[in-house]
Amino acid sequence: MSLTGQMPRRPVDAGRVIPPAGPAGFVTTPGRIDPAHVAPDMGDLATRVRSLMELQQQRVLQLPLGGHFFDIITTASGPQAYAAITVMDEIQHSGDERADACGPVIEDPQRSWLIWLVPPGTSEQWVPHRYATCLGRPHHLALPAMTSVEPPGPYWMRPCRGDRLVPPTALRQLLDQFQPGPAPHETLLGSVLSTIS
Repeated sequence: MSLTGQMPRRPVDAGRVIPPAGPAGFVTTPGRIDPAHVAPDMGDLATRVRSLMELQQQRVLQLPLGGHFFDIITTASGPQAYAAITVMDEIQHSGDERADACGPVIEDPQRSWLIWLVPPGTSEQWVPHRYATCLGRPHHLALPAMTSVEPPGPYWMRPCRGDRLVPPTALRQLLDQFQPGPAPHETLLGSVLSTIS
């Protein structure tokens, strides 16, 4: 729709008197914020933002699990686990996108682990599984730089994208089907997560 004529105008009295504006008033607030009024997940927001910026700048970073980010499910790597990734590619594929549609997966070749990034809160509902260990808070995970997409060292077997994580229910069914080796022990896993890189 195009406008070819003039827009209608409101008639204004040419002799009207406009009163002077008073001084602008601003309400000052104290410079300190009571920690009780800050949401629990906001306390370390600045640290998390700096960490995410480091990840974008191709540095390794440590990120706390849980909160608004993700929990992890760790399995053995190997042919059975790779088969599960291939099927997860098909499950998570939608429309015209790259074939490796699975949510983010890190491989740690040194320990023969796959680390699947799943929605936060998964660890609170996870029932122990023979082929997987699930961790959330209070653990931290060392994430490889975004450019690390092949060995040596931990790398992104499936990329970290902002629009998806690995669905834990579907993953659990695939682990039952493919049975990828023994899962890492929870105590061992928790003790090395922040040093995998």
